[in-house]
Amino acid sequence: MYDIITFGSATWDTFLDLEKPHFVRSKRFISSKGLCFNLGSKRDVSDINFASGGGGTNTSVSFKKQGFKTAYCGAVGDDVFGNEVINKLKESGIDCSLVFKNKLKPTNYSVILDSGSDKDRTILAYRGASEMLSEKDIPWSKLKAKWFYLAPLSGKLANITKDIVDFAKINEIRVAFNPSNSQLGLKNLRKIIDKVDVLLINQEEASILTEIPFKKEAEIFKAIDKMCPGIAIMTKGANGVVVSNGNYLYKAKPGKIKIVDRTGAGDSFGSGFVSGLIRFKDNIEEAIQLGIANANSCLQEQGAKNGLLKKEDKFKKVKIIKNKL
Repeated sequence: MYDIITFGSATWDTFLDLEKPHFVRSKRFISSKGLCFNLGSKRDVSDINFASGGGGTNTSVSFKKQGFKTAYCGAVGDDVFGNEVINKLKESGIDCSLVFKNKLKPTNYSVILDSGSDKDRTILAYRGASEMLSEKDIPWSKLKAKWFYLAPLSGKLANITKDIVDFAKINEIRVAFNPSNSQLGLKNLRKIIDKVDVLLINQEEASILTEIPFKKEAEIFKAIDKMCPGIAIMTKGANGVVVSNGNYLYKAKPGKIKIVDRTGAGDSFGSGFVSGLIRFKDNIEEAIQLGIANANSCLQEQGAKNGLLKKEDKFKKVKIIKNKL
């Protein structure tokens, strides 16, 4: 019996620090600013680093560091990077017996371009073997756990969401669900959300899910609370987080920190929050504190796993505002 099994992508990440990046400002870019290269040119990089990533493995390491018996269920390619991902997980003490090696596609791969002191980054992502995991590849009889954590499942992988959540419901396993844009487009999404214990989404995803402008928080949570019988969480980046349990609305901000790398911030908050629920017996305020502290710690180191908190680590708490709904 595991304390928690995580699902989601497994990726090999390459971090490149660009020398003298060139930016172009244009309304054609969502952020109003684009990273520009001369066609056919060669650009120098000042530093290069490698790490394993992907929501499924990031959250598994976070839960293990919090002292939980953890397994990762997902797929990697039958290649060097896939073996490296598995080795890194085993070094962290994570059970990899539920990992499937796919021969049809290479392991997921990302190149993260760091473009300056403000730590804006551009990610070039190849979604490979992780998306090839199918319902028949999952060893269902071995999925014995108290919790499932569903990190974002993209592309074809999103199609197994209902199978995992239905299995958890039948077997009285609690579920935390952090959907991807692919999962937000599932026809049976409402039925899936009705069965989860924790729903984690950002502002954009909350707006897509409810079809309500993200600035109308009160209306968004009224709509989400009707869909989700459990805890609903909306993350807002530097503006903090809003959490509803259907009775109370909790708000908190992360405070000012020196950000080194934003990779894995969402995974570290979500896994920290669920770790807090488990450790502090469903105390939402303590869960928010651990989630924010875990994310803050992750943001201060490069890579999605290097800064994650251990169970024994002390951290600074933030102010939480609690209001009756």
